[in-house]
Amino acid sequence: MSGPVPRSRGVRGITLDAAGIALSALLGTPPGASPRATVLALHGGGMSAAYFDGQAHPDQSLFALGMRLGYQVLALDRPGYGASAGALPRGQTLAAQARTVRAALARFAAEHEVGAGVFVLAHSYGGKLALTCAAGPALPAALLGLDISGCGHRFAVPAAQLPSAAGHGHWRHNWGALRLYPPDTFRGCADMVTTMPVRERVEARRWPASFARLAARVRVPTRLTFAEHEAWWRHDEAALAELRAHLCAAEPLVVDRQADAGHNISLGWSARIYHLRALAFLEECLARRAAAPARRATAA
Repeated sequence: MSGPVPRSRGVRGITLDAAGIALSALLGTPPGASPRATVLALHGGGMSAAYFDGQAHPDQSLFALGMRLGYQVLALDRPGYGASAGALPRGQTLAAQARTVRAALARFAAEHEVGAGVFVLAHSYGGKLALTCAAGPALPAALLGLDISGCGHRFAVPAAQLPSAAGHGHWRHNWGALRLYPPDTFRGCADMVTTMPVRERVEARRWPASFARLAARVRVPTRLTFAEHEAWWRHDEAALAELRAHLCAAEPLVVDRQADAGHNISLGWSARIYHLRALAFLEECLARRAAAPARRATAA
């Protein structure tokens, strides 16, 4: 019989009421201080909120690093995962997930301090949800920016290799070479890997067209990171030029590559590097927000 799933110190499980849908989540708050801002973490397909609290190596956890830097970290089990899996056995479309996440965030913001606002850090399918949320109605708290890994707009694999009822795609596309991850990663990941809901599998195939429709409505600072060994998405120069053209209203827009990393960056040896860069982008977003009144006054 297995014991409780290990978590970083200060991380606890909570449940949020999202307009009648119970969403499970992990929450970490900096001890003894109000949070400077809140990092809303959205996991990828077939994963869970525990993706952001990797325990195979002390440097893996986004929670541990974020709390040390004064941030509150809230990682949701997206609709169709965790506590909502029974109520939503087929999951939800991206549009419905965006509505559910807004409702969950409204409840959270009513009960917790969020600091200067919310910064969305998302992986893979969670990145699609982050972009969908940013392109829609305003969130219940100020949206500071987006930091997305493992999500592009042009598939690098044929349609036959996309997630289907037979499985969540090829193992090598999801992970890459074993050497990119600490040895204990695959013993500990059984508790965070789960089934991808059918609505996500179906909608995943339509993402290139969906992205083209919503990208121009994303108007917040946005950073996208592609792992050196990313296999799901094209990240050649031509694809990245097209990606930047679609995200024409995101200011600033940053596109980075992470060396020595596979698709699941936050579970690899490069996790700390990626998380530090993501939180540095959050620092830039906070600085831009603080300087905005001065910039407006200078322009006037």
